[in-house]
Amino acid sequence: MDPHAPHTAPVPRVGVVVIGHDDAAHVTAAVRSALAQGPVVGEVVAVDDCSTDDSAELLSRLAASEPRVRVVRRRVNSSGCGSPRNTGLDRVTSPYVMFLDSGDLLPPGAADALLRAATDAGADVAGGLCVRREAPEQRRAPEGREGPEKGREVPWEAGLYAARAVYESPAQRPRLVHDTLCVNKLYRTGFLRDHGIRFPEGRFRYGDFVFSARVLAAGPRIVLVPNRVYVQHVRGCADRLPSSPDRAGIADWRARTEASRAAYEILLAAGRKELAREARAKFLDHELRMYACELESHDVHHRRAWWTLTRAYLAEYDATDWEHRPTAPGCLVGRVVLASPEPRDLPRIRALAARPARLLPPYAHTPDGIPAWSADLPRITLEPLLTRPVRFLPLTVDAELRPRARTALLRLRLHELYGRMAQAGPEALEVEWRCRATGRAVGPRTTVGLAAPADGGGSAGAFWSAEVALRWAAFAFRRMPAGGARVWDLRLRVRFRGGAYREVTAQVRAGAELPRRCAVVGARHSVVLMEPYSTHSGALALRVAPASRGVMSVVRDGLRRLLHCHSRPQAH
Repeated sequence: MDPHAPHTAPVPRVGVVVIGHDDAAHVTAAVRSALAQGPVVGEVVAVDDCSTDDSAELLSRLAASEPRVRVVRRRVNSSGCGSPRNTGLDRVTSPYVMFLDSGDLLPPGAADALLRAATDAGADVAGGLCVRREAPEQRRAPEGREGPEKGREVPWEAGLYAARAVYESPAQRPRLVHDTLCVNKLYRTGFLRDHGIRFPEGRFRYGDFVFSARVLAAGPRIVLVPNRVYVQHVRGCADRLPSSPDRAGIADWRARTEASRAAYEILLAAGRKELAREARAKFLDHELRMYACELESHDVHHRRAWWTLTRAYLAEYDATDWEHRPTAPGCLVGRVVLASPEPRDLPRIRALAARPARLLPPYAHTPDGIPAWSADLPRITLEPLLTRPVRFLPLTVDAELRPRARTALLRLRLHELYGRMAQAGPEALEVEWRCRATGRAVGPRTTVGLAAPADGGGSAGAFWSAEVALRWAAFAFRRMPAGGARVWDLRLRVRFRGGAYREVTAQVRAGAELPRRCAVVGARHSVVLMEPYSTHSGALALRVAPASRGVMSVVRDGLRRLLHCHSRPQAH
């Protein structure tokens, strides 16, 4: 069968490798999502990595009723993803192969969309959009309450998959290096085997980094499509701060750096210098920023170990690596780490590593008047910020929330940044609270004018200010998920003279205390708890949760006493 023959009708040409370990709750759903792709999927190789639960038995029952399913049980657990994927790849007989993890799903039509794209373009690799579905473990809703809802879906590397594109070589789109996932792609089986492309064996974290580098190093013809082809589930608690436990230990960071180093060396050894350089830029923009955002939350021993390990890795970078994108937030964070033997400036690093990036004051200069990170690190120049378009500047807006009876007063300040604000002319702020789970706003955007500083701006320490009222009831009367909480993120848009704008978040103002948690009466006389807090990146957010029965009882008793007092006749 010619794998490049035009795809005119669904024929069994795709094999799906599903891997799992001790995931009996989800593995059969993953397999069924592969089978539901229709006749285009000719085989599903389910590899059980020596599970101790009922996974293997459930898979065997499914295989007994579905001839396309073959179950392979490994005798020894590999402690990783690479070995079971290699086991499945060795057993695939189809001309094309896809990979699927037990906790995830293939959306309807994914395999067909990728196969059509690959055969029409004569491509060795076809990729599509992966979305991360951030959903809490759902509980059955009590009668009369809102049931479980689908969590927020966050696209991965959405810019790559905005439209169909064909590349004769990965060098035509270096950004491909940033998409290290293997699960949102379809591969020509013969291409992988001809080039000996496999996953790292055993307990090797982030094996996708190495596998993807090996694929790109082989120079495949690649086609990308905008179709959603993979749903990656991220399970956890809705009210937990957005910090993954997988990143809690220093061993995970060491594994990240080792995998990133291996990917770089693979690309460099294959003569793909531009892709290798992009791999290093990707480490700064993705890995370094993600972990630097959380560094301040760890103890001093973890910080020092992380700092030492990161400095050792960044010391391998050459001058061209640092000059690749000198004003990128990850590049600036990396240069501060490399220049300092001990952890420093963690609040500023956290804010700069956030998305969108914020550069907190103070804004230092060298003796020659050139913007710099700090007076004692003059070599880390910030001079490129003087010419960078305003829509890309790491602006800082800080926020202070002052509670009132039924509302709160939100005070916002936009800080001057080396004279760029006075030059751009900030005119207004658009204020919006957006639900993290659903992406919906609590109401229409509120636009407030920005009051300019007395001197017109441009001087150090100057800021533009605005105030807006926050009505607690706007959140309390929103429908709540069963048994859970919702988080609302503050989103701002700074509008400048001439129509330019910049999307930002608000940093909790230094020294300002956030209001304590308060109880608000919501829909159907329910009681809702409102808790402003600072996220792991330092941004202001609001957690809204149904009150416990005890809290509700106290609040209702207080309301009854208040109403009783007001209903009694007044003494004369």
